[in-house]
Amino acid sequence: MKKIILIYCTLLACTSTFSQQERQVSHYMYDLISVNPGSAGSSDQISAHVIGRQQWTGIEGAPFELVANLSAPFKLFNANHGAGLSIWKDQLGFNNDINVSVSYAYQFTVGNGRLGLGISGIFDNQQMDNPEWVIPSSPIHDPNNDHAIPTGSQNEYTIDFGAGLFYHTEELYVGLSASRLLEDEFVYQTTGPSTAKSSLKMYRHYYLTAGYNIQLPNPAFELLPSVFLQSDARMTRIDLNTTLMYNKKLWAGVTYRVGAAIVGMIGLEIMNGVKVGYSYDFDTSELASFSKGSHEVMIGYSFTVGIDKIPQKYKSIRFL
Repeated sequence: MKKIILIYCTLLACTSTFSQQERQVSHYMYDLISVNPGSAGSSDQISAHVIGRQQWTGIEGAPFELVANLSAPFKLFNANHGAGLSIWKDQLGFNNDINVSVSYAYQFTVGNGRLGLGISGIFDNQQMDNPEWVIPSSPIHDPNNDHAIPTGSQNEYTIDFGAGLFYHTEELYVGLSASRLLEDEFVYQTTGPSTAKSSLKMYRHYYLTAGYNIQLPNPAFELLPSVFLQSDARMTRIDLNTTLMYNKKLWAGVTYRVGAAIVGMIGLEIMNGVKVGYSYDFDTSELASFSKGSHEVMIGYSFTVGIDKIPQKYKSIRFL
């Protein structure tokens, strides 16, 4: 129990002051709708994905994340539109948090590609299940009168917004977006006086996503480099990925998460439109001494609705 509390207190302190407060998944190329509403409806297919991530195995109380998303195109008044939904559940120590975002994008043709202008509404709920803090007293610290320590069960929520641009062709995609534009706060009752409260500000996050499809001399093989950048203007996460795809059905890749991990990825399309993927994070930070890495599983399904549409073939697993 003491190990759980120590780790959780450390992570909570880091989250409230320095690090990002958004999801971290290695299969980011299948979760663009969660960070960029402009990608909603960017293809002619309806796509749904579920991503489960067990982070830092071997550490008790480590984060477990579950992401489910949906992106769908539709036509209205002879114009192209897109809608998206993302649900993110994050369990860490005493916390059980849920994030829901609903996205809309207007899609129009630019050059030989399509540009999406999108907005999203974001609902955040943080639940703390009656934590039993194990924090020793000292001559300079009384944990029973600490205004920074939440007490009892907590159930708080915020409402915020996001916006994004997303441009793609058959070979290329580039996205710029921002979430938590209002920078709302969670307010908690603390262990101090009855009127004492602590707050957790949800900082604005910025995203850059980009990828390119390179057709190799052997037409059965394609190389798919991509980058994912996430920043709250205090800390920045950068993922650099290269994936090799065979016959548009089987892929293997590697990601370098700068200063944090090296990620190995494999996946395949097991039937028409249904795909599965697995990744393993090898920690390169100081956590490597305590963690046995992170496991992640992705399941996706993409399909086209309507009998009057010509089936589309996409050269990249990104454009789904």
